[in-house]
Amino acid sequence: MSPHPAPTAPRPPLRVALAGIGVVGGGVVRLLEANRELIARRAGRSVEIVAVSARDRHKDRGIDLTRYRWEDDMDALVAADDVDVVVEMIGGADGSALTLARHALGAGKALVTANKAMIAHHGLDLARLAEERDTPLKYEAAVAGGIPVIKAIREGASANEIARVYGILNGTCNYILTQMERNGASFAEALGAAQAEGYAEADPAFDVDGIDAAHKLSILAALCFGTRLDIGAVTANGIRNLIAADIREAEALGHRVRLIGMAERNESGLYQHVQPCLVPADHPLAYVPGALNAVVAEGNFVGRLFFEGAGAGAGPTASAIVADIIDIARDEYGPAFAMPVDSLDAAPVADAGARVGKHYVRLIVEDRIGVLAEIATAMRDAGVSIESFIQRGTDEEDGVVIVLVTHAGPARAIDAALAILAKSDHVVGAPMLMPILAL
Repeated sequence: MSPHPAPTAPRPPLRVALAGIGVVGGGVVRLLEANRELIARRAGRSVEIVAVSARDRHKDRGIDLTRYRWEDDMDALVAADDVDVVVEMIGGADGSALTLARHALGAGKALVTANKAMIAHHGLDLARLAEERDTPLKYEAAVAGGIPVIKAIREGASANEIARVYGILNGTCNYILTQMERNGASFAEALGAAQAEGYAEADPAFDVDGIDAAHKLSILAALCFGTRLDIGAVTANGIRNLIAADIREAEALGHRVRLIGMAERNESGLYQHVQPCLVPADHPLAYVPGALNAVVAEGNFVGRLFFEGAGAGAGPTASAIVADIIDIARDEYGPAFAMPVDSLDAAPVADAGARVGKHYVRLIVEDRIGVLAEIATAMRDAGVSIESFIQRGTDEEDGVVIVLVTHAGPARAIDAALAILAKSDHVVGAPMLMPILAL
């Protein structure tokens, strides 16, 4: 018998079609061209773009697309016999992106997407369709951009029971908080800087109100806990109401403010919440600057896993998309959410009011005699124990800034106290409530 096995025939190229050639789509084209040989070696076969589709074929995208077939109708990508993988980069939870995804999977084409909104809202249906057709559904780029957190949780930590997953899931908010932290900027000033740098849209609500982070958190929770996606169960409070004084007071308390998405499953159900929190200054999340993302997953055997990196941008997102394409080229794929859709369970929504911990409360009140007593009475009547009470004087908000730190207690008690104070004629604007995380 020959000591050398007979050489195998080379595998045919993996043929890819791109739908949506914006910033990320351009990044995918550049990456596949720049690293063509390396990708072929790692994939075990060449990867070739054969067709592209977008709204405007005449738009200058800074890349040469003339070598690829242009399809004005995206459904033509699905119908084409020379397409193995459709990469969806259109965006949006519904509309043309969802139609394309359903048609591609229904036709047995592999689907790669960076669309976190579509996965959060329709991921279960798409995963079931992929299973029925035995074709890959990959979405590494949908959460945390270039950080390979989906692969790490679905594959690297698959033997572990995950206790909780949490992190900084929106780079725009983290950039704004970093500007407020480093420069003493107001929220409006920091948002303006984020918009000038291209981190925030003209209408920033999707980011600053926590919606983007909520989509990503729901995906992580389904992966970590084996539960069905339920974006409606994720509560989100953004950073819009933060003022510079909140950043200063957090630092004085030995903490930093971060918008944290937290998912945790316990005996009462699944808790999923996005909100600004006080993070201990010595925790790794406190050191994540600018537009970076970071995710922490805690496994019962592997311990704490920490992932940090660029959460958006052409290069990082393209890197995650092409990594998914390489997996498909190797025939390495499994259930989209780490187990078959029918194995995912519907966890009840945990009672957020029962969560026990310390809280930071900031109020702006009129400078009147008796206001402090009114606050103390509201806290007492709601069963909230105050650990510290800080008054710094007047602020740019035309009122007196009052900061409370509570002793550990149920969240519903502090909510009840703030409901009482909301009826007060002496409280100016909305209070700021942030959990003080013990991580």
